[in-house]
Amino acid sequence: MLNTLIQEKLSGFYNQEIQENLIQLQKTRKEFDGDVTLVTFPLLRISKKSPEDTAKELGEYLTEQIDDVKEFNVVKGFLNLSIVDSFWVNHLNAIVSDESYGVDYNSGKTFIVEYASPNTNKPLHLGHLRNIFLGYSVAEILKANGHDVIKTQIINDRGIHICKSMIAWQKFGNNETPQSSGLKGDKLVGKYYVKFDKVYKEEIKQLIAEGKTEDEAKKEAPIFMEAQQMLLKWESKDPEVYALWEEMNSWCYDGFNVTYNTMGVDFDKLYYESDTYILGKNIVEEGLNKGILYKKEDGSVWCDLSDYKMDDKLLLRADGTSVYMTQDVGTAIERFKDYPSTNGMVYTVGNEQEHHFKVLFIILKKLGYSFADECYHLSYGMVELRNSAGKVGKMKSREGTVVDADDIMAETVEDARLMTEERGHIEQLNEEEKSRLYKTIGIGGLKYFLLKVDPKKGMSFNPEESIDLNGNTAPFIQYGYARIQSILKKSKPVLTTLDVALQDSEKELIKWLVDYPEVIKEAGKSYSPSIICNYTFELVKLYNSFYQSVPILRESSKELLNMRLLLSQEVAKVIKKSMNLLGVNVPNQM
Repeated sequence: MLNTLIQEKLSGFYNQEIQENLIQLQKTRKEFDGDVTLVTFPLLRISKKSPEDTAKELGEYLTEQIDDVKEFNVVKGFLNLSIVDSFWVNHLNAIVSDESYGVDYNSGKTFIVEYASPNTNKPLHLGHLRNIFLGYSVAEILKANGHDVIKTQIINDRGIHICKSMIAWQKFGNNETPQSSGLKGDKLVGKYYVKFDKVYKEEIKQLIAEGKTEDEAKKEAPIFMEAQQMLLKWESKDPEVYALWEEMNSWCYDGFNVTYNTMGVDFDKLYYESDTYILGKNIVEEGLNKGILYKKEDGSVWCDLSDYKMDDKLLLRADGTSVYMTQDVGTAIERFKDYPSTNGMVYTVGNEQEHHFKVLFIILKKLGYSFADECYHLSYGMVELRNSAGKVGKMKSREGTVVDADDIMAETVEDARLMTEERGHIEQLNEEEKSRLYKTIGIGGLKYFLLKVDPKKGMSFNPEESIDLNGNTAPFIQYGYARIQSILKKSKPVLTTLDVALQDSEKELIKWLVDYPEVIKEAGKSYSPSIICNYTFELVKLYNSFYQSVPILRESSKELLNMRLLLSQEVAKVIKKSMNLLGVNVPNQM
């Protein structure tokens, strides 16, 4: 590579070893001549000269010493190097001959990636979409970096919120089932979660009218007290309650699986809160016995976090019951036992839980689990729905104002159908092929739109924008891929070694393809699919510029025609690989 060669030559020039970190190469800015730019400032302590003089003498030396460097110019201490065409053509030859280009194998590392983690009292919503698409894509990017990946979720299937749905169904459901109602199972259960909240509020209002304070009314509302009693019965494994819990959860699981199938995501290992909620108790007891944790006079157990300038964290209540943190400590350790070769655990959870995960990782470390250093909270901002009428307010599942994930996906697929039918060009497809295309465009547009923004940032989602053929969208990229497939269908390239002169647009495309492996690595290191999105968008823009500026199928020279077909073919391969890392399919025709 050019970095290594320049490092070697400069070591000779200065008669001393030049460290790799001192060779800082970047793409030359568009307003200047050149292909790559050497930043000279790190070398000034060696050259003992001004940035401009250093750049000038290095430019003269490198053009003499490296055949691939044909000329240079200096802009304020930045050395812009122009590279011969053959250098880029050789790279293209190497890319063409490498079927697995950009993908690493057998890093020897294993990562666990957690995402989704739904509650079994309601269907998945818009916030889950960003979570699931983000976690799934990060898992695929880590695979492309050569790592083994276990995709997992913890399903929140127990607790008072689950009993709220159960008690409402028991009181008002009249034995309604997904089969009798025609509702997806998760939607049916969610319906009774909303019913509970409605009845609960009415009872609170009535109790306040009878003279109770609001706090008293909330605690003494009959339906809430019934839900609490049901939770106690569940914890004691009451046969009737446990059977109802299993049945209603199974309805939710069936509904979730339909939604996951539409999303095109999967999991390797499922954990259930009903199995894990007591896992951490023994670990906390051990920490207490070792003096790592401490007990207050009321019997509650805490972790001292004063060294981290944080409030101490409760791990066991005075009555001996666990809290969420206790469960998360136990689940993390259980996962490590299940996958002892794990090098990292990635938790895909919204940014409102940032403090929770900071504390979790600290507690694990204090308890002596070294893998805590390899745990990472993939924190992401909230997503709101926008449409032509404006922004939808904050979602509340218990009030029934949640933006349903199934509805969002159906809407984007329908928008894709209308857009595609309006454009035409697919008359030769049968109905099944058309339906598949609408889903590819709609679901792909939705995924890409939610992934193209840096995970740390909040965002708004507009279904109409997500399937726009113009701008930074999946359909724009999908159309670019389909255009290349149309070209390759008319004329197939011949696999041969290339030796041609390049147009600027061809060289820019090859340079972008050369960057692909580094883009995959960077996306893996930063757990950010948005890097893949922006890279692919720019690649398609560059291809469109190339397509407009030089003839392809009309080229009379067989060598140039073949080179442009091979270049088109490799661009299409990288587009497809990149989009697959996002969980997005690309169609051969649009």
